[in-house]
Amino acid sequence: MPSSIRRDDFLIVGYGNTLRGDDGAGPRVAEAVAALNYPGARALACALLTPELADPISQARAVLFVDAAVDAPREVRLRKIEPAESAQIMSHAAGPAALLALARDVFGRAPEAWWLTIPAVKFDFGGDFSPQTQQGIARALEKIESLCRQKSAGASPRPDQPGQH
Repeated sequence: MPSSIRRDDFLIVGYGNTLRGDDGAGPRVAEAVAALNYPGARALACALLTPELADPISQARAVLFVDAAVDAPREVRLRKIEPAESAQIMSHAAGPAALLALARDVFGRAPEAWWLTIPAVKFDFGGDFSPQTQQGIARALEKIESLCRQKSAGASPRPDQPGQH
């Protein structure tokens, strides 16, 4: 986990199991963003959202959580998220809202946050992505590039509207 997160950074956290097909979409996106080296953006790839992430989250200007989703429409979706009311985490992993609450309660700050979900249909063992998820990863990277441009210009992202790709 990088200790070089600065308050002016846009933090992208891609999470999921890279050994279970489409579930590895979040980490794959984070790795691609890190390789693209967008100014003012930092990316972390992880298997789970653990409490240790609350510190770098609290230090970022804004955070984007990227994950595979089976319950979402068959499109990449961007949604604004708020901290949960409680920072109580009942297991070794948490959801984005709980991590934002933990950042707020422990470190005194929860940044503006967004959740980017990528359609997922295949979860068998192996690192191959389904065609739907491959397309979703490409679309997610386009959205992140746009978000990085907006963030560097000082603008806030807009959540997707139903039916918007």
